[in-house]
Amino acid sequence: MARAIRHNIEGGWCHITTRGGGGRRIFGDNRDRARFVELLAEVVQRYGICLHAYVLMDNHYHLLIETPRANASRAMQWLNLSYSVWYNLRHQRGGALFQARFKSIPVENEGSWALGASVYLHLNPIRIKALGQGKSDRAAERAGCYAPVSTAVLLERLDRLRQHKWSSYPVYAGYTAKPEWMSCAAIWRRVSGRRESGATAYRRYLEEYVKQGAKEDVLRKATTALAIGSALFIERLRKRLPDSAGEQSNLKQWRRLLSFETVKKAVEAAKGEQWESFANRRGDSGRDLALYYARQHGGFTLHELGDYTECGTFAASKAVSRIRQRLQTDRLLQRTLKTMEAWVKSAPEDGLNK
Repeated sequence: MARAIRHNIEGGWCHITTRGGGGRRIFGDNRDRARFVELLAEVVQRYGICLHAYVLMDNHYHLLIETPRANASRAMQWLNLSYSVWYNLRHQRGGALFQARFKSIPVENEGSWALGASVYLHLNPIRIKALGQGKSDRAAERAGCYAPVSTAVLLERLDRLRQHKWSSYPVYAGYTAKPEWMSCAAIWRRVSGRRESGATAYRRYLEEYVKQGAKEDVLRKATTALAIGSALFIERLRKRLPDSAGEQSNLKQWRRLLSFETVKKAVEAAKGEQWESFANRRGDSGRDLALYYARQHGGFTLHELGDYTECGTFAASKAVSRIRQRLQTDRLLQRTLKTMEAWVKSAPEDGLNK
C-alpha cells in the first residue's frame, strides 16, 4: 500500500489513527489505556500540539490534533515508540506493536469539518456489529438500505457512548472535568449558543445525532479520504505537494484528485458534446453523472456540487442517488461511466485539475 504523504502544516489540523499489527489488540486492559492517556498528556507538553479529541479502542486509536509547530510526524513517532516500548516491557513481548506507520488525514478548520471529525471519533465505541453499526450495516446504509432502529438499540448506543471512559467525549459532554492538556474550546464554539454552555450544546448535538440513527454521511470519509474538507481546501493541499515523494507514496493519487472542470471534460468526452448543450437538457443524464462522479472522486460536498451546477444541495443529492441506483441496471449509463474513467486515466497528470 502506498504511503500517505505527510502534510505537516503550521497550525494545521489532522485526524490521526494507528492500528495494531495484524489487527491485534494494542490495549490489553485499563492499565494500558491509562498509560497511553498519560503519554497523550506528555506529547502535548513536549511537542506543543493541541489535542482536540481522542478515542481508544481495543486494536486502534484516533486523535484529532492541531500542530502550531508543523510537527505532527515527530510527535506521533514519539508517542507510538514510547507506548510500544512500555507495552512490550510490561507484557514481556517483542516486535512491532503497531501496523506500519500512523495514518494522518488533514482536516479543514473551517465550517463544520472539524466538528464532524470529532463526532466521527466519539462515535467509534458504538460503531460495532452488536449495535447495528458494523461494516456490513454501514455499507447497506450507504447503499440506501437504511432500516429503522428500535428504541432499545438507540438507548443501548447512548448508554455505551456515555460509559466509554477512554474517550474525550465525557469531557466534551460535561460528564467529567476537562484536563489542562486537552483543547475543547474550538469545537465547543461550533455548537454552543447564548443560552447553553459548550458542553451542554455538544452533548445535545452528538446524542441527537445518535438518536437519528448515527447515519453514515460525509463522516464515512474520515478514514478513507485524502483530506477532510471543502474542495477548495483539498485543492490548496494539492498545490502544496512536493515534486517527488518517492514511488511508494500516494502522490499520484493526490494529483489525480479531480476538479469539477475535469469531471465536466470527462462527461463531454464520453458524450461527444459540450457541457452547455446538455447540462440543462430535459431528460439528459449528463449533468447528474457529473455530479455523481465528482462526489465519488473529487472530494466535493453536496452543497458545493449544488453551487457548481446552480441546482441547489437538495437537487444535487437527488441526482447522485438517482445515478447510483440507475448504474445497477442501466448498461448504457455503465458504458458512459467507463468511457469517462478511461478518459481520466489516459489524460496526462498535468492536464488534470485545470
